[in-house]
Amino acid sequence: MAQGSSGSNIKVIPQAYQAMNQFKYEVATELGINPEYKSGYWGNISSRECGAVGGHMVRRMIAAAQQSLIGQGQAGGFRFPQEPNTPQG
Repeated sequence: MAQGSSGSNIKVIPQAYQAMNQFKYEVATELGINPEYKSGYWGNISSRECGAVGGHMVRRMIAAAQQSLIGQGQAGGFRFPQEPNTPQG
């Protein structure tokens, strides 16, 4: 274990773990990953395949966040707060 690491992860939203796990399995199925993962053991799955699952999950989450922002009228993206005009002297 890394130095300074306590080994205890605090779950901020406990339901998120189960939802993310389900999401991971859905993406793996859609990508046609070796079905051995269905037993819960991912040790026989290649790093490339695991990375593909994670990458597709991130792409989908970003797309969902963008759609959410568009729905809120934030289609222009993030805007920095305006700084007050200061006279140049």
